[in-house]
Amino acid sequence: MYRSNVLVCGGTGCTSSNSPAVIEAMKAEIAKQGLEKEVCVVQTGCFGLCANGPVVVVYPEGSFYAGVTVDDVPEIVEEHLLKGRIVKRLLHVDEEADRDVLKSLNETNFYKYQHRVALRNCGVINPENIDEYIAMDGYAALGKVLTEMTQDEVIQVVLDSGIRGRGGAGFPTGLKWKFAKPNQADQKYVACNADEGDPGAFMDRSILEGDPHAVIEAMAIAGYAIGATKGYIYVRAEYPIAIHRLQVALKQAREYGLLGDNIFGTDFCFDLDLRFGAGAFVCGEETSLMTSIEGKRGEPRPRPPFPAVKGLFGKPTVLNNVETYANIPQIILKGADWFASMGNEKSKGTKVFALGGKINNTGLVEIPMGTPLSTIINDIGGGVTNGKKFKAAQTGGPSGGCIPAEHIDVPMDYDHLAEIGTMIGSGGLIVMDEDNCMVDIAKFFLDFTVDESCGKCTPCRVGTRRMYEILEKITSGKGEMEDLDKLEELAEYIKENSLCGLGQTAPNPVLSTLRYFRDEYIAHIVDKKCPAGVCKDLLTFTIDQDKCIGCGMCARNCPADAITRTDYIAPGHKLASFTIDASKCVKCSACIAGCKFNAISKK
Repeated sequence: MYRSNVLVCGGTGCTSSNSPAVIEAMKAEIAKQGLEKEVCVVQTGCFGLCANGPVVVVYPEGSFYAGVTVDDVPEIVEEHLLKGRIVKRLLHVDEEADRDVLKSLNETNFYKYQHRVALRNCGVINPENIDEYIAMDGYAALGKVLTEMTQDEVIQVVLDSGIRGRGGAGFPTGLKWKFAKPNQADQKYVACNADEGDPGAFMDRSILEGDPHAVIEAMAIAGYAIGATKGYIYVRAEYPIAIHRLQVALKQAREYGLLGDNIFGTDFCFDLDLRFGAGAFVCGEETSLMTSIEGKRGEPRPRPPFPAVKGLFGKPTVLNNVETYANIPQIILKGADWFASMGNEKSKGTKVFALGGKINNTGLVEIPMGTPLSTIINDIGGGVTNGKKFKAAQTGGPSGGCIPAEHIDVPMDYDHLAEIGTMIGSGGLIVMDEDNCMVDIAKFFLDFTVDESCGKCTPCRVGTRRMYEILEKITSGKGEMEDLDKLEELAEYIKENSLCGLGQTAPNPVLSTLRYFRDEYIAHIVDKKCPAGVCKDLLTFTIDQDKCIGCGMCARNCPADAITRTDYIAPGHKLASFTIDASKCVKCSACIAGCKFNAISKK
């Protein structure tokens, strides 16, 4: 028994900030101080507060250290672990005054508004040690369903919990299982969508990195419920840490008899394989994903027949995403009523969001369904960066839409978001401030969709490109008012006629920005100006002659030789000022970056 446990984040975010070196330095310093029998260092998954990594938490105190470097390690070991004194300068606090008050992880604003179910073990256990997962009731749910419950009873619990798919469409999970169970076949399959292609989304990756056994256990439970003996986890190849930990977890589960033949001494046999995706966004769509697992080009198939009838290799298949599966063991152990008590009437449980963009606390947050967006932005997220005004939040990635500031108190659930023209999607939540151009944002997401379209159906392949060309025309100052009607007409046609969810939802960012920020589109078209100062073709750079002291830094930084000295000397200055030749200006902003006197502006 160790008197102290030092948990260090080993997720992708903290790893990129050099947490492996922090772990090694921590172990070496602990050994140097002769504390190796008293202090245990554990590499965990993501704690959630990615903005402040690497994260180190020391128990039993629960001291939450943020932004820890190798150079900080000796101080933590000597002061905290050896002498019992908290290193206050490294504590994550909401306000500087809080440094004098010892705060545990759960007392900070970032965590106290959260309720972690899918993320319950992330940042708590070593994901490469099955014994730690078992110590947290791991595989107890699988044991319960195999020895105490019938297939129908398992499905009924999932139905009664009200859990809906966390991957995008929000289809009731229990219904999927119920549809697949009665279909007779010599083989059935369970599949996991861990492709996660939305820009800014990293929920599933973090669960796989921090708690891979939860997904494995849930898939085995789903296999038992529908009568499947084989499963596949489809994970994108760009997730090397998640893949490694899945491979370790699968090996350990087989060694413990929790995968394979006669699990828990019953007649139930079930095993899993991994399949790696090549980064195609369309393979996040269920039929495309299954086609890819089969070794074919990842393209969607018409539905019906639905996967519950004819899925992988033409056999009945249940497909859920990582976050959905991560909830299942807890639903089985704690009951449907427990899960349904969280959230609201039509959106039960919790939801994980990847909070990014213009926000102080970037990272993963898990909140009860129906929590207001304002709570996420202002309380958990710590507000918009640099004191700027909140303008909008993009949810659902390229398939979603923008929530404007007027709806900042909207409950974050399936139905309320649908009412204002967006969706939860997989959980990406990108915050934007007054410096973001909403026309440019719509163009960014549509550009992504154009590149990621598989090209199988004409509405998506051609229609999204035509929409992108119109947006390009508008942002370059060549737009006409009738272009807005064309955008809306194309959007509706694409939504109604595309083969799969990628095309059907591709116009959403354009439609939502037209709905809430139409004045910005009009400013681009009529006034030939970008109100946010983002679209380069509509910008004009000018030098305030009276502020310019004539230092010449702007001219030296200009790559286009567009800045020359004038004959004008401002009152109080000794040197003549400079001016910008608009015909030569490439609008790179190098002049603004180099001016220390705020004499240059863009409009």
